[in-house]
Amino acid sequence: MNNVGRMRLHELQDKQRAIVECVYCEGDLRQRLLEMGIIKGANIQVEREAPLGDPLHIKIKGYSLSLRKEEACDIEVSIV
Repeated sequence: MNNVGRMRLHELQDKQRAIVECVYCEGDLRQRLLEMGIIKGANIQVEREAPLGDPLHIKIKGYSLSLRKEEACDIEVSIV
């Protein structure tokens, strides 16, 4: 598998766009993220990071949501 250009969601800069490649967490958290539309192939954009670095505000599938940095660490993306 080629991981060139891949990173974790929390590493993206403000306004940077990416495509979801993999969600690594398990259980209820994984299910919650999938239900919010964070699935492989989805376009995702970091809107902004909160002043103290947590949470991360993202836009996916036309709506905005906030994720804790801890959750964003479990999401692998590739830069668009």
